[in-house]
Amino acid sequence: MATTTTKPAQPATPPAEPAQRNSIAEWTITILILLFGTSTIAQPFVIPTSSMHNTLLTGDHLIVDKLAYAPPDAFSKHVLPYEEVQRGDIIVFRHPTLLNENYVKRCIGMPGDHIKLAAKQVFINGQPLNEPYVIHQNDFSMYRDNFPQGEPEYTQDPKMAERAYQMLHDDVVNGELVVPEGNYFAMGDNRDDSLDSRYWGLVPRDNIEGKPLIIWWSYDAPTEDLKDYNLHHFLDLATHFFTKTRWNRTLRLIHGYHDYSLN
Repeated sequence: MATTTTKPAQPATPPAEPAQRNSIAEWTITILILLFGTSTIAQPFVIPTSSMHNTLLTGDHLIVDKLAYAPPDAFSKHVLPYEEVQRGDIIVFRHPTLLNENYVKRCIGMPGDHIKLAAKQVFINGQPLNEPYVIHQNDFSMYRDNFPQGEPEYTQDPKMAERAYQMLHDDVVNGELVVPEGNYFAMGDNRDDSLDSRYWGLVPRDNIEGKPLIIWWSYDAPTEDLKDYNLHHFLDLATHFFTKTRWNRTLRLIHGYHDYSLN
């Protein structure tokens, strides 16, 4: 009687993990941008307010990678590290109403997400979001902390308020904001002291300029000095450069946070 042997089934090869830029590659890209960067591929940026504390401090001077989210073509997609915007990325974007101003916030809501806040806790698609980077400093506020319930308690500019009310009218379903296609919901890490998407609406994809790559210098200065670079700022630099420079933040790489566990 003939006998046959059957090879044992081979275990399925697990899918390869997506390649991540390691520290050497990150530093290589950083050096290339610092050496050869122009406003087309890199841009200096200073943090003028506390809305991203304690991730980014007032007075942090950044280099923004403007290639990160650029649409690739048939050639460049093989040689440049393009990527899609992800939840947890820190993004730099043209403000939707103040088009001459760039803002920096963290991307919290992706297209299609259902978002709400309950007692300061962010929920995405019904699941609480783990945000170890967030700080809270102020007391409870109904709209800010239970978004999108109620109405904005603060208005900086009529155009901002108009966009916020339009978002609340068009995109809130059953007490949750549903992020429409081509838009993102951005918030500051200093959650109680951040003028963000809750107050001026969603960030269109076309407005996103890039992502912060590195803190090349950090200087402890007030918002007024950083916005205008006035005489007081130059005198302050002349007398306190060494003592008010945050040397421990110099040349620090900036990373988003992607360790979310959402169903």
